[in-house]
Amino acid sequence: MLSEKEINELVQNYGNRVNEGRPIKQIIADGDLPLLKDATVLEGKVSDSVFGKNLKTKDGIAIRLMFRNNRISTHDVNRGAIPFKDQVLAYNHDHMLQLVKSILGSSQFEVPGLKPSSTVIPAENLNLIALENVLRMYMAESSTSTSLYQHWLKAKDENKKTISYAGHNIRIDELTPNGALPYLMDTPSTKDKIDKTIDPQYLFDNGVCSKEQYQQIRNASLMAFGMISQYLREKGMVLVDTKTEHGINAQGQIVAADELYTMDSSRFWKLNDDGSIISRDGKPVSFSKEFARGMVKEKGQQFSEEQANAIAARYISGLQHLTGKTFEPDLRPRDQRIIESVNLILDRLM
Repeated sequence: MLSEKEINELVQNYGNRVNEGRPIKQIIADGDLPLLKDATVLEGKVSDSVFGKNLKTKDGIAIRLMFRNNRISTHDVNRGAIPFKDQVLAYNHDHMLQLVKSILGSSQFEVPGLKPSSTVIPAENLNLIALENVLRMYMAESSTSTSLYQHWLKAKDENKKTISYAGHNIRIDELTPNGALPYLMDTPSTKDKIDKTIDPQYLFDNGVCSKEQYQQIRNASLMAFGMISQYLREKGMVLVDTKTEHGINAQGQIVAADELYTMDSSRFWKLNDDGSIISRDGKPVSFSKEFARGMVKEKGQQFSEEQANAIAARYISGLQHLTGKTFEPDLRPRDQRIIESVNLILDRLM
């Protein structure tokens, strides 16, 4: 696997190069992807989606192309671009997907010749269920407003004995920063501009999903969480928390709609040989976006090149720990990678 020195050299030497490139909206507008000429482009926090009435498989299933990019968002603010982040998360997601696909299903199409590092993801255009399905095994210290940790701090300040969080009633003295929770908790949140953690009953009362649909999502996710946890134990890591998204496909099945168990959607902590959590400066050694969140010191902050490179190195190192495989970067210009991947996908599916 790449050493720490080799990772830093890779980021330093090629970081700016892999960040350069046009957004997919501009590539389409410039006429480089004629098949996407009349498609709709939705620009998200860290990925963009393209779909349209003419984008269908040979079997008539609607296609959604998802484009991972190097943007990083914390506290619902875009902080800039992180070199190789798109490729790292593509590898990360593909590896985890193979482990839990039989449990969670997937919206993705299998396209022969498409590499796991492809930052263009071919998927069915699902009927999305507007919730983030969040599972927590530890109360990780976090600065995000939806976190259990922030709710716990607020309850402590108000001298409360118990906390009510996403339908769970927990005693304040049962919780410790970065400590294990009494049980694996399902804590869904909304998919609003600013997300908020809610009781599952909110989903039913507001028509987001039915009780039966939520029960299926919850139960399948709990099983997948256990499978990933067992896998990570063998890698000397623990799954702290994760979020997944889901939708309904053309066959009426609920399947995973986006990335699974990536360092953007999950937290992973390293373990000692005895199973205890490794800490540094009093904090767990973590592979997750929390490393980047910790660099944010002011509201509108953009990451400097030095900070972006440090985050990139952490992502690459984390990927190698999670997969046990050497990171093999694709150093072609970003525009070339996108255009060639899209053409390959549409040639095989349409």
